[in-house]
Amino acid sequence: CTGAARAVIAPHAGFSYSGPTAAWAYKHVSPTGIRRVFVLGPSHHHSMSRCAVSSCATYETPFGGIPVDRATSAALLETGAFDVMDLSVEEAEHSIEMHLPYILHVMGATSFELVPILVGALDEAAEARYGALLAPHLLCAENLWVVSSDFCHWGRRFRYTRYDAAEGAICQSIEALDRRAMGLIEAQDARGFAAYLRATSNTICGRHPIALLLHALENSSFSLQFVRYAQSSSVYTMDDSSVSYASAVVWEDRGDQQALEPRTHIPTD
Repeated sequence: CTGAARAVIAPHAGFSYSGPTAAWAYKHVSPTGIRRVFVLGPSHHHSMSRCAVSSCATYETPFGGIPVDRATSAALLETGAFDVMDLSVEEAEHSIEMHLPYILHVMGATSFELVPILVGALDEAAEARYGALLAPHLLCAENLWVVSSDFCHWGRRFRYTRYDAAEGAICQSIEALDRRAMGLIEAQDARGFAAYLRATSNTICGRHPIALLLHALENSSFSLQFVRYAQSSSVYTMDDSSVSYASAVVWEDRGDQQALEPRTHIPTD
């Protein structure tokens, strides 16, 4: 193993669907030295073109409360680049909420504060600006980043049915499509990822938080590798649908560490 993750990309679907995939990212998280956890989630229901922080003092969960780092949120607000989430928006959004049990589990008895950031539909220039603005927080060894995203949402109910028969069955075409994105993300190629999204319109719901992460990683010594990929079901007909899940780990490449476990595709049944 590479050692402790500095950031993870992990899905936010129901635990029975994407939990096994998310676990492969969180298994690389160590609470040692971590004082705050940034969670960057996409906005599913509220239209916004900027990023927003929380006005809450605590996030309550069935496993206990998590204090929000209001000082960091206030410092981000002072940049003029962030808004404050309306409470109704914050309560309705699941992309941050679904990660809290995982975070509490891996942090154990370690005290920490949460920095929730809701990421809007940023254009490419804004993704780069927010990445540069937040990069010092990623470079700080006291911070862990959680980037929340599912991958391809395929089917008529998602209004996305792209299919390349040369790849085999529909589920294989979906995987090939997702793995093209995963390769660009592993290469930390923000511009290539943006071009891929323009070309394919792949329904990666956390594309903006992921792009922000890629820009924050520019000029860093960090490595990124995907450790798990799965689909909610295997699609064989145009009447089927599925959501893809992928987990990745970001760590500081010190040159003296071994690679992560080989990547594996295990569908979630």
